[in-house]
Amino acid sequence: MITTNFVSGSPCWIELGSPDVDASVAFYRKVLGWSVGEPAPDTGGYRMFQLDEIPLAGLGPLMDEGQRPAWSVYFATPDVDATASTVVSLGGTVHAGPMDVMSFGRMVFCADPQGGDFGLWQAYDFPGMGVTDQDDTLCWVELWTPDSAAAQSFYTKLFGWRFQDFDLAGSPEPYRIIAPSGEAENREFGGLMGVGAAELEATGGKAAWQPVFAVADCDAVASAVGSAGGQVLMGPDDIPGVGRVAVCVDPFQTGFALLTPSPE
Repeated sequence: MITTNFVSGSPCWIELGSPDVDASVAFYRKVLGWSVGEPAPDTGGYRMFQLDEIPLAGLGPLMDEGQRPAWSVYFATPDVDATASTVVSLGGTVHAGPMDVMSFGRMVFCADPQGGDFGLWQAYDFPGMGVTDQDDTLCWVELWTPDSAAAQSFYTKLFGWRFQDFDLAGSPEPYRIIAPSGEAENREFGGLMGVGAAELEATGGKAAWQPVFAVADCDAVASAVGSAGGQVLMGPDDIPGVGRVAVCVDPFQTGFALLTPSPE
């Protein structure tokens, strides 16, 4: 499970890059009931999604021409600069940073060797998400990649993650469940899945991290996705031992999933 005890290598923040911030605010308000705080001065319009005034995720306009709307996942590290150097030494790429974000923390934005973008966050005053693993909050992150073996090798060397195979019906290869290094049981926070070119068409064949949001009623929320201008690409379907899942996109084709966890 994802927690707010942000040990090294665990997800600590997500943010959405949008071509129309106001439209994204309206969509996620309708679908997940989120509110949005006012942008802070000198942040380029960056805002925070909130639930009961607790920060959940970031939201900002696209900054570069040709930039694709996307959710980004940030992973905690005690030393952004050292971890960024390791990314490069393992064949990854640093897109931006390292840089300080006022007094909040230090960040870098990078990509794994398969093109999967992700961020690194070294907290100063702001550790990350204030609530997780509850209805309408982040409960899981998932990497879809064209080379699961290479991705597993990269992230194992970078963060020391532990992987456990999970037999996912209909998948040509095992789904790999991810947990941070040195943590006890029940600290799994995500999954790695090898997929073909058709599933990665939106990214031009590059790997992609996606958030999964816990919801009380997957069918009802999936229906709200459609009425709010998004699409449900798969599901809702029951996955034994997991729960009821729907794979969706928002009005700008930004991917995410909904999960009503199994009571088991």
